[in-house]
Amino acid sequence: MLGFFGAWLGLVVLAQPVAFALGVVAVGWLMLEGAPMITAPQRLMAGADNFALLAVPFFVLAGNLMNTSGVTDRIYGFASAMVGHFRGGLGHVNILGSIIFSGMSGSAVADAGGLGALEIKAMVKEGYRPEFAGALTAASCVVGPIIPPSIPLVLYAVISNTSIGRLFLGGIIPGLVIGAALMAYVWYVAGKEGFPRGRRHSWAERGQAAARAFLPLLTPAIILGGMFGGIFTATEAAAVAALYALLLGTLVYREIGWRQLVQVFRESMNTTATVAFIVCAATLFNWVLARERVPQQVAELLLGVTTDPMVMLLLINLLLFFLGMFMEALAIMVLTVPVLMPVVTQLGIDPVHFGMVITLNLMLGLLHPPMGIGLFVVAKVGNIPYGKLAWATLPFFIPLIGALVLLTVFPQITLILPDLVYGPPR
Repeated sequence: MLGFFGAWLGLVVLAQPVAFALGVVAVGWLMLEGAPMITAPQRLMAGADNFALLAVPFFVLAGNLMNTSGVTDRIYGFASAMVGHFRGGLGHVNILGSIIFSGMSGSAVADAGGLGALEIKAMVKEGYRPEFAGALTAASCVVGPIIPPSIPLVLYAVISNTSIGRLFLGGIIPGLVIGAALMAYVWYVAGKEGFPRGRRHSWAERGQAAARAFLPLLTPAIILGGMFGGIFTATEAAAVAALYALLLGTLVYREIGWRQLVQVFRESMNTTATVAFIVCAATLFNWVLARERVPQQVAELLLGVTTDPMVMLLLINLLLFFLGMFMEALAIMVLTVPVLMPVVTQLGIDPVHFGMVITLNLMLGLLHPPMGIGLFVVAKVGNIPYGKLAWATLPFFIPLIGALVLLTVFPQITLILPDLVYGPPR
């Protein structure tokens, strides 16, 4: 089996798409083993045959619609009115904007691409270094997939057979913890470098900003309220979010015309197809791993090192952080979760806690080379040299890794809300 892993890694190093590499290696195994080739299309289709996965294209569409409909300006204005007067004001606005937007899109890349250009331009105008503004934008977009809704959490729920509702509730406090850690770091750096404060807005101005952003701010309430009120499922919530974003952009704000709408649908389809290709190919690859008993072998190997749940989680964090340097986050998730779940289950680690830890860890992969998709997006929208941006992002790993350690060591941060609403798991 090591030869197949080597072949897959070789294809990835040769810059082949991850999904293509997974599919080629899996089909190669079928041919060498003399297995029926009909297994390949059957497994590929099985990967997409899951009702919960329908949430992915709808959340992607909702995020793209929000980015096109003028919602970002309203969110930014509201965040500026609330926290712009803090030390390092626009840095805090950047973070709060990401926290708010994360309750709408479920995607870190959508956050970076949507709010990023606006945030970087405003910060540079106020005297912030472009690379610092870009690095903060990249770091704050990590919150996107943690606070619900979340595309990675939907995929994790499907792969691990975990409740999407528990995962969504579990992401609220961790997302706020990450935001607080980033704000504390910005406050510290602002004191050292003398970053400017914005003016303090009156309560009347804050009320006006809140009224202007009221309809976009309703999005998380509609999604979560509908889910936990029993009105619709998590998958249906994604469709409701997309419909709501469509109505805002076309009928309320009238920022989206037919030409923009066609472009939004095209971008959403491209993104969805990429995710679906990875999920389907990984399903076939994971079937091969299961036939070779790789999950059981990995479990025996890891459990031979330690049986302490916290030590195991720290080891898994190191492994995932390393993989994040070379692979896209969703690909790592669909590959590693089926292999690691037997270990997690045997050690009694709550799957919701594990899902939050693995999701945050994989989002850190957006920030470091050579993969660093978040860096590429921010470098493009902010017109910042990639090398400068990558170096400027390194200090932000301090608060982000600190938050990851907190979430790893203290599962109560993640589990308090799911246990409160659903009760402790049996």
